[in-house]
Amino acid sequence: MKITGTEIAGVWVLEPCVFRDERGYFFENFSRRIFEETIGKVDFVQENESCSSYGVVRGLHYQLPPYTQAKLVRVVEGRVWDVAVDLRKGSATFGRYLAVELSGENKKQFFIPRGFAHGFAVLSEVAVFQYKCDNYYAPEAEGGIRFDDPQLGIDWRVEPEKRILSEKDLRLEGFDRAFVFEENGL
Repeated sequence: MKITGTEIAGVWVLEPCVFRDERGYFFENFSRRIFEETIGKVDFVQENESCSSYGVVRGLHYQLPPYTQAKLVRVVEGRVWDVAVDLRKGSATFGRYLAVELSGENKKQFFIPRGFAHGFAVLSEVAVFQYKCDNYYAPEAEGGIRFDDPQLGIDWRVEPEKRILSEKDLRLEGFDRAFVFEENGL
């Protein structure tokens, strides 16, 4: 597995070694040993999956302390534009975002540590999205930032008239009202 750091500390892109032959393919999706040797200790406790159609934008979401979550995300089928926004007070990249295309074809994964808001936009007809979390979901601890906040300036790669958002996500406030995490994301 190739694990690459990014310009935002703590955020990583993981690319598995895919073995293909006439039967199809095989790859190791996750190895705790490799993950911890490169990125650090993690204890994933919950895994989620969603299926969405073209134009769906989910996010930008985060969980408030003590329910903050680190996530390891991937796409099983389709393509998404996956976005992480740094909300860590004192971080050199506070307020910046990083985005990567994840697809069933490229099999890349994106590790987003605690202290970030996360979202994605579906670029294919359908996308099946999976993510591991290191803390349980707590609805009372939900937080979020409006996806189209001008301060962030995120290009979601979906035409505005084709974007599909939940009512809840449309009611989120701007970046200036977001919760700010301690530098370690807790």
